[in-house]
Amino acid sequence: MPEDSNSYFWIKFEGETRLATENLAVGIQAYKEKLVTYKKTEYRIWDPYRSKLASAILNGVPTHSIRYGASILYLGASTGTTVSHVSDMIGSSGVVFAVEHTSRVARELMERVARHRSNVTPILQDARRPSEYFSVFGKMDVIYCDIAQPDQTDISIDNCKKYLKPGGHLFLVIKARSINVAKSPVDIFKSEVSKLKDFDVLYNVDLRPYHKDHAMVLSRYNGQVTNL
Repeated sequence: MPEDSNSYFWIKFEGETRLATENLAVGIQAYKEKLVTYKKTEYRIWDPYRSKLASAILNGVPTHSIRYGASILYLGASTGTTVSHVSDMIGSSGVVFAVEHTSRVARELMERVARHRSNVTPILQDARRPSEYFSVFGKMDVIYCDIAQPDQTDISIDNCKKYLKPGGHLFLVIKARSINVAKSPVDIFKSEVSKLKDFDVLYNVDLRPYHKDHAMVLSRYNGQVTNL
């Protein structure tokens, strides 16, 4: 029996309680995930080893802001594994602008996810150039950043200054080995969090055992949005 928890669910599957979202694109898989039907509603099992957001949820990070009707700017969309679950969470009245800079990967994002989900708008662009996201409109409730760049935190802050509404939330995946391969991940996490001057840091969670040398930082934005 599915157990509702905000915009995701806990369901019994193969003898275990598993994280899942209600499938917005019924019958369609985004990454060969398992589909489970209960009382005529279809759910998608959410693999924490394939998704940083799923692992963050399992490690205690709340996702109240990724709710039905929310507007999300997603940096580092890749082929859309996590984007597809965010799409489920925000529903048909929400929108996720999915930024990916690699054209080959962006084509997979389009094929696997965007073509089946009207609330996903793929954007082929470098996250370092937020002024060039021509299809993004309005101020965002959430910015989600999962990019493998040494300046990933600075990139996310620049995007927040451009698009995140005051009081909105930043989900920042810190990838320690993309920043410095020699330095301690714990020291890197602390250093990156210290850059969030215009934010209230709410959660700073290591993503082990699902993702080594990764952390998820959830923070609330207190700064001002520049002109769009």
